[in-house]
Amino acid sequence: MSWPVLTQPQPLVLSSDDAEWASGICDCCDDMRECCFAFWCCPCFACKTSKQYGHHLCLPLLDVCGCGCVHPLTMSMRVYVRHRYGIKGSLCRDCLCSSFCPPCVWCQMSREMKTRKLPATLGDIFHR
Repeated sequence: MSWPVLTQPQPLVLSSDDAEWASGICDCCDDMRECCFAFWCCPCFACKTSKQYGHHLCLPLLDVCGCGCVHPLTMSMRVYVRHRYGIKGSLCRDCLCSSFCPPCVWCQMSREMKTRKLPATLGDIFHR
């Protein structure tokens, strides 16, 4: 017999809403290894970073469905990271960054996860 679901899972907030990005969008060269990986093979780097966040490995490949210079998945992942870590920002800025330099956005998200050393998913908390 299964029990009915009485409440839906709530997002795990790991920071306050007034935090800043740990590094700027153009600080890619802080980690040259990741910078080169993201520049020369952004789809592979995006897939690796997405998996580290607990999402499906191939999810970033959906960006090819975007129209023109818009990268919908890169933008939504940036919004996700911003909300996840309580980073200040706007949807407009997320859209601009994601449209004009996706490798920089993926590098920034990767650095953010490493800098904060916080679990990317709820499951990470229980596996430690």
